[in-house]
Amino acid sequence: MTSKLTRSLLSSAAAGLSLSLLSVLPAGAHGSAEHGVIDGALHPLLGLDHLLMLVAVGLCAAQAGRQVLGYALAGALIGSVFGSFGGQLPGTEVLAALALSAVAAVLVLVLRGLCSRQILALTVAGGVSVHALLHGLESSGSSFWWAGALLGSVAVVGSSAWLSQRLERGGASLGAALLALAGGLLALAPL
Repeated sequence: MTSKLTRSLLSSAAAGLSLSLLSVLPAGAHGSAEHGVIDGALHPLLGLDHLLMLVAVGLCAAQAGRQVLGYALAGALIGSVFGSFGGQLPGTEVLAALALSAVAAVLVLVLRGLCSRQILALTVAGGVSVHALLHGLESSGSSFWWAGALLGSVAVVGSSAWLSQRLERGGASLGAALLALAGGLLALAPL
């Protein structure tokens, strides 16, 4: 893609994201998680904070290496099990939004050569675990729901990684910066 086209697409995406953020609270997808595969697959897509975290994980995998995906999966397992057993953190909704900002900001640092990929992988694991904790708290233990949630998540991460591979380093850095900003705005939304 040409750099002018990339800037145009990212500007349009930023404008759309900004409008979306004005009308959505971070808890958009949070509620009950007790139905089948289709509900599970749609669940991570319905909350803007979760959707953007999945996009960020795909961007990280495309720009910093696929080993990030293993850390994301480990974080998802740890967080969902912790949440399923009733584990909670104070301000989890705000933490989930700030986790998006942290992952995106560390990716910007990695792309600029100011931070190691290992720090990014650990940040991804922590950020995903907070999001998965929320899903664990909502779940009723249905393996069909969890299978659907995994499929939906893999589809978003895979799609965003595939698209992100086509970005130049500057475009990836701008995308990560926009995701960091989005996380901050989502954290402020309840206020």
